Amino acid sequence: MKLICYGVRKVEKEFFEKLNKYNYELTLVEELLNDKNIDLIKGHEGVMLRANCPANKENLEKMKNYGVKYLLTRTVGYNHIDLDIAKELGFKVARVPKYSPNAISELVITFAMNLVRKGAYMAERSREKNFLVDEYMFSPEIRNLTVGVIGTGKIGFTTAKLFKGLGSKVLAYDVYENELAKEILEYVSLDELLKTSDIISIHCPYIKGENDKLINSEFIEKAKDKVVIINTARGELQDVNAIIKGIENGKISGFGTDVFSNEKEFFFKDMRGKEIDGKVEKLLSLYPRVLVTPHIGSYTDEALTNMIEVSYDNLDEFLKCKNCENEL
Repeated sequence: MKLICYGVRKVEKEFFEKLNKYNYELTLVEELLNDKNIDLIKGHEGVMLRANCPANKENLEKMKNYGVKYLLTRTVGYNHIDLDIAKELGFKVARVPKYSPNAISELVITFAMNLVRKGAYMAERSREKNFLVDEYMFSPEIRNLTVGVIGTGKIGFTTAKLFKGLGSKVLAYDVYENELAKEILEYVSLDELLKTSDIISIHCPYIKGENDKLINSEFIEKAKDKVVIINTARGELQDVNAIIKGIENGKISGFGTDVFSNEKEFFFKDMRGKEIDGKVEKLLSLYPRVLVTPHIGSYTDEALTNMIEVSYDNLDEFLKCKNCENEL
């Protein structure tokens, strides 16, 4: 079985090779799938993608002509795949339904620590040999803050546990309450969470037409003054203009995000000296009150191992059983 994998960073190649227990004949491509490298698929029966690899109608039709039968994505989300067209063309498609929740949760803690304790700001000043201590550096301790977690699935629950371990009071809002989570947090209404929480972390799935731009003007207006908001879930859940306004008027003291709705236009690319979306440019200019990372929440050894292993297993299931537990 010849399997081509796109978006395999140099540090990831070792994992792809050592976890290849099925002895697939691998072609590892560092770049994401694009118009220039899609021809590399010729001669492969399987294709593995990652986020922001466009499996649109045009690319899927090319894959079909190249003889591809199996389409894998090593991600939970699959909005980069035109699933209707993929099914129409007869592809067997599978995803990775879950991976290490700690990967995302630890990034949330990193954001929180830097935004509350002003870590990035202090390190930057020290790098410039400015060792004066100013009022902006003064901060509360995390254990004295209330954290609101919106969405208490595996990642949200893990995030709650990490904050609880730091001594924070943890509140949560979810349409479906997690009974196990009640041991460490208190479920409240969304309005109660917003007006009470010093830190709000978003972990709910994006449901088109239902929670688009969840973090909007009304959300921010209801939030506690000087709130810190962190989004490591989906870019579609945030209204960038409303967030910019909230930071500029002081309602939001810090904002951290790993995602944007239009991130494929600039994430995983060197955009130095180039223009990107004006709203994103403005948000970036608000550093250090705003911290942005390029969708790397799952960029850890454990999460990567989970994603590769499950993807390899998915393909093996297709080959042996004609169907797969994680089939889309």
